[in-house]
Amino acid sequence: MKSEWIVQAAKELTERFDSTWGGFGSAPKFPPSMALMLLLRKWKRSPDQELLKIVEITLQRMALGGMYDQLGGGFHRYSVDNYWLIPHFEKMLYDNALLSRVYLEAYQATGSAFYRSVVADTLDYVLREMTSPGGGFYSAQDADSEGEEGKFFVWRPEEVEEILGKEEAEIFCRFYSVTEEGNFEGQTSALFIQKPPRVFAEELGITEEKLFDVLQRGRAKLFAERERRVKPGLDDKILTSWNGLMIGSMALAGRILEHRPYVEEAGKAADFILNNMRDERGLLRSHREGVSKFNAYLDDYAFLIVGLVDLYEASFEPRWIRAASDLAREMITRYWDDEGGAFFFTAHDHEQLIVRKKMTQDGAVPSGNSMAALGLLKLAKLSGEAEFAERGEGVLRSFGDYLGRAPAAFHMMLVALDFHLDSPVEVAIVGGRNGEDTQAVFRTVDSRFIPNKVLAFKSEASDEDADAAVPLLDGKSMVDGQTTVFLCENFTCKEPLTDLEKIEEALDSS
Repeated sequence: MKSEWIVQAAKELTERFDSTWGGFGSAPKFPPSMALMLLLRKWKRSPDQELLKIVEITLQRMALGGMYDQLGGGFHRYSVDNYWLIPHFEKMLYDNALLSRVYLEAYQATGSAFYRSVVADTLDYVLREMTSPGGGFYSAQDADSEGEEGKFFVWRPEEVEEILGKEEAEIFCRFYSVTEEGNFEGQTSALFIQKPPRVFAEELGITEEKLFDVLQRGRAKLFAERERRVKPGLDDKILTSWNGLMIGSMALAGRILEHRPYVEEAGKAADFILNNMRDERGLLRSHREGVSKFNAYLDDYAFLIVGLVDLYEASFEPRWIRAASDLAREMITRYWDDEGGAFFFTAHDHEQLIVRKKMTQDGAVPSGNSMAALGLLKLAKLSGEAEFAERGEGVLRSFGDYLGRAPAAFHMMLVALDFHLDSPVEVAIVGGRNGEDTQAVFRTVDSRFIPNKVLAFKSEASDEDADAAVPLLDGKSMVDGQTTVFLCENFTCKEPLTDLEKIEEALDSS
């Protein structure tokens, strides 16, 4: 297993990068979430500022274009052009899970409030439009309403003027590229930002503050009016795999953005799946209208395991690590290939197939093997179960030839490889959960982009449950009554730290 494979993948992405509009290659352009995650990790190791530039240009162009819902938040499925201007208007749960995660990582890497706002608006959209009363997340929102693609999302200048009045409508339409000619079918326009607010305000001869006021009022009024329209159809299936992706992104955003409701909603979705989408053999794949059915595939286990690990690292409830560990054992028992290594796509007790396949390449979503490798490697660091690490490494070894020949097809597996080849830092924190010093420590950890780490926490009181579920915490206690941080590698820990400046220095050198 070689770091050169990551270098080669980054080189190939750099060569294909569209330096004007972001993304890779030409239309249609799909959101390259996993590629950007990999480039951020390569930048973290280098750091090669050109890689960060590629990530930022792509993230900014996508979020300024019609690809992103400028009024309601959330990303459409893909762009039909090179400019992220006109999308296929369907919104997929998996896209919004993966994109919110990479924007969250970019926020950690750069501190940009823009990325933070994209994450929050995207997750707020998911909670508003794609969350079931019982807690699971729905699969997709259709592109069409009233038989026309995009009708719900596009505007004409006269519609905007009727809602905002002539003066503010003129500013709003110019900023968001709403014209008489239109940029979409029927002389309608998808909202699309072409110039930075500072430049636009200077050209209009107004202050940025006035511009922001006009735009904020305009978005709120147009959103309220849009809510009166016939909404696109909803694919209200709850899929275990895609829910696993969103549980992880929602939970991490809750911790990093310090917005507890995101963590709570992620927990509700996890409880829904664990309580309603299982039978005597294990997980089930799909739920709709009170009925759960279909045998789970590898993706369902692997994605949910990663999501549960993320949920633990946001809530620090030991039950999520125990649930992830139980699922990992089931996954190994039911899907592992004892002869060839890695995981089959179907379980050994699945209905009879001519051939049991292994899904290898990452596509619109990561492959099950990529997520299984990442989930097992992270889970091993928290649970202390050596078998999880062995199986995770086994997946990477099994696909080594593929990674060497065609690294561009395995971006998420290379993310897992990067975790494995690094020396992931194990961060154990002991303190009062709501204490100011503990919150300061969490902010210190979360304000840094340290992708190859695991995070554990317990309160200052003795917590046998936490120690049993997460051995990394076992035997650790506060020093001199202060919130204490232990930085460890392979369960061997350095001297405990209580001084915030020393904690910052140690994290920066990790």
